[in-house]
Amino acid sequence: MERRLGYCTNVHAGPDLEQTRQNLERYALAVKQRFSPDVPMGVGLWLAAPAARSLLVDDALAIESFREWLEEKGLVPFTFNGFPHGDFHQAVVKHRVYEPTWRDLDRLDYTRDLIEIQHQLLPEGMSGSISTLPLAWGQPASTAEDFEQDAWQLEQIAEHLASLEDETGRRITLAIEPEPGCVLQRSEDVVRFFEQHLLPNRDEDVLRRYITVCHDICHASVMFEEQADVLARFRAAGIGVGKIQVSSAVALRLDDLPASDRPAALAQLAGFNEPRYLHQTVIRQTPDSTPVFYEDLHLALAQAGSDPANLRGEWRVHFHVPIYLERFGRIDTARPEILACLAECAQHPTTDHFEVETYAWGVLPPELRQADLAAGIAEEMRWFAGVW
Repeated sequence: MERRLGYCTNVHAGPDLEQTRQNLERYALAVKQRFSPDVPMGVGLWLAAPAARSLLVDDALAIESFREWLEEKGLVPFTFNGFPHGDFHQAVVKHRVYEPTWRDLDRLDYTRDLIEIQHQLLPEGMSGSISTLPLAWGQPASTAEDFEQDAWQLEQIAEHLASLEDETGRRITLAIEPEPGCVLQRSEDVVRFFEQHLLPNRDEDVLRRYITVCHDICHASVMFEEQADVLARFRAAGIGVGKIQVSSAVALRLDDLPASDRPAALAQLAGFNEPRYLHQTVIRQTPDSTPVFYEDLHLALAQAGSDPANLRGEWRVHFHVPIYLERFGRIDTARPEILACLAECAQHPTTDHFEVETYAWGVLPPELRQADLAAGIAEEMRWFAGVW
């Protein structure tokens, strides 16, 4: 299985096509010069809905020009991030990143646009993947009608992808990305959705071929899911993995610290409490206890501050930190989870698409930021290539 590696360009996303291309010119080419100067480099392309529409509608030559530019510069968009629909770097994103949901026709239209764009941009004979949101945010709870609409729209995408492959030979898969707090937040939620809602009374072969999973290492880690267990569960259910997002989470292991250091560790963790993105936090007091979910870090910090007895156990926070970091100050990361995932993939090859996704460089605590974004991304790519 020939593996492809790239990084997700949502880290320097633009709300429109002009800004998207300018950011690729400024950052992606600088990453390539540092990481892969002599051979093409993969990128996980992110296009906001207005940028995607303009490529297809506003100028008939725009997509051809974009393809030629990517080819000339040696950037290969083998995977797309189809999760965020709008401006991913507005002042406050939070729950907006889960809109529109898979119940909304705008999500269906946006995904169809991405499929057409990726098909036209990819080199001949290359397969593609597009990650997408896990149906919706988890609240309010989904109804039977919600799940039916989710499944119907995903079926439309699967049929569209089947027609594309029949007509052109190009295979593109849609990869649903479980995330903490969403309708599909754990691997068992994905399996249940497939078995109870997506597959029954539909063309199972088509759905299994084109509707897959995007396994985000950070997300599984935050939910205290073992990487090998997640991938084994998908294999057992016959659910394909369209791509793996190589990402790391913040981990605070209070029981490994002296009691006197724990307040300072929590204060360091509070440095990750920023207003743009949602930082779901899960706390497990003991290895045998049920993890407790908080939809954002500030809520978990408030709970801990109200009772010093809470300064124990392990905290995991949905905050994508540079994947080469293992520890900083009193805080650990989920880097060991990346290695565990790779070990499982080596034993049971599951996908050839790997995408480094650290979108939060701009909101990291100051001591972890790099003055040169491209240098930081290139360091991530070099580290991952070294352990891959």
